[in-house]
Amino acid sequence: MWDRVLNGLNWLLVANLFFVLASFGWFATAVVGRSFNVNLGLETWYSLWMPLFQPAIGVLMAGAIAIGVLRWVANKLEALRSS
Repeated sequence: MWDRVLNGLNWLLVANLFFVLASFGWFATAVVGRSFNVNLGLETWYSLWMPLFQPAIGVLMAGAIAIGVLRWVANKLEALRSS
């Protein structure tokens, strides 16, 4: 049961990681575009920072900590059962 939960959380975190990386790619491309006076959506990216990208980064960090804690607890419980 724990393995399925942890695998599901890992899958969601990997999907979130790729979303965060894609949003960073958009940001970097838009900043470079602005330096060449080409509009690549930097203002749109800024408008999505607070409601979309910032929570996604927070979920990624919190999820990574939660997965680590859950794996540690699962290992401790397994060690107690086997002894």
